[in-house]
Amino acid sequence: MTSVPIRLAGASKTFRRDGQTTEALSPIDIDIAPGEFFAVVGPSGCGKSTLLKMIAGLVPASTGTVAVAGNAVEEPVTDLGIVFQSPVLLDWRTVLGNVLVQLELRGLYASAYEPAARRLLEAVGLKGFEDRYPFELSGGMRQRAAIVRALIHDPPLLLMDEPFGALDALTREQLRLDLEALWLARRKTVVFITHSIDEAVLLADRVAVMSPRPGRIERLLTIDLPRPRALVARQLPGFTEVVEEVTRLFLERGVLQTTGKLAVELGPQS
Repeated sequence: MTSVPIRLAGASKTFRRDGQTTEALSPIDIDIAPGEFFAVVGPSGCGKSTLLKMIAGLVPASTGTVAVAGNAVEEPVTDLGIVFQSPVLLDWRTVLGNVLVQLELRGLYASAYEPAARRLLEAVGLKGFEDRYPFELSGGMRQRAAIVRALIHDPPLLLMDEPFGALDALTREQLRLDLEALWLARRKTVVFITHSIDEAVLLADRVAVMSPRPGRIERLLTIDLPRPRALVARQLPGFTEVVEEVTRLFLERGVLQTTGKLAVELGPQS
């Protein structure tokens, strides 16, 4: 398997619309190693998703360069898989059909990939659900199907934009474990966007901590925790130290506050 290194050099993004200018991302310099699980954590509106879209070639950088596999990104990158917060499944196709549509769109013979699709569906706990339709699945099951769809053509690069954000806590935790197991088995380069400090630390080799808009990388942290990071990982001293460091940084930047704003505005109960 070929892994994909990613390089951003002075890459920034400014949006202009109706005479208004919004600086979404300050210049960013970062190298992501082949096979690395790289997480980006930050507040809403800090440009995390914009950063992901720049890597995918869906949004051009305003300044600087973005390169994937040594090639400047000047158009959409095709040799990758993308998972969004919403699974975006086709209602009229079964789970297996939704996975195979990825191949059809690429002009590949979907039937040749069906055994691999079934193996991946089994690996994420969807064995027996191949012929079900999206409305018959829970939110977590739909997202599992979306992850399999992103992986079926065996891309070297996987981009994930808040893939667990809409899920309940228990489902989110299980999918975190499933994703790590898949990554350990295949060692793809992963860029994972999240609001969750815990999620970033539990999944990643490195975590980029973003500032409020215009987003910039405030801190780049290496996560030195043993793998696989099972449910007990939160009890490890290294986990606590990193989470506290990121939390402290967000407190300093005003992303988090020790007192709830609403409680302060409402005042004490009379």
